[in-house]
Amino acid sequence: MKTPNRDVLPARLRRLLAKLGGDISIARRKRGLTVDMMAERIGVTKPTYLKVERGDPSVSMGVFAMALFVLGLHEGLGTLVDASRDDTGLLLDTERLPKRVRVHKEPTPL
Repeated sequence: MKTPNRDVLPARLRRLLAKLGGDISIARRKRGLTVDMMAERIGVTKPTYLKVERGDPSVSMGVFAMALFVLGLHEGLGTLVDASRDDTGLLLDTERLPKRVRVHKEPTPL
């Protein structure tokens, strides 16, 4: 039997997904949209959309992305893992720089 995602996710990640779902729910209600309207616009069933609002990890990232798109909140997706904001990656790049740079001499033509 397959283990559900929620059983293997760290507690902090489960809380973050629940917050994302709650934030989507608040944004939907602020815009005066019903659950049925959101489900229809996203192209999923009502029970699947309700999983989005609960932050259920079994829902695909595409469904979460579409919910954000319908709410007009999708612009932030492009910067979630922006390489220029990856402090750890930038630090690792700096550590990998060579200590010295040597110029290789061109062989002399015969």
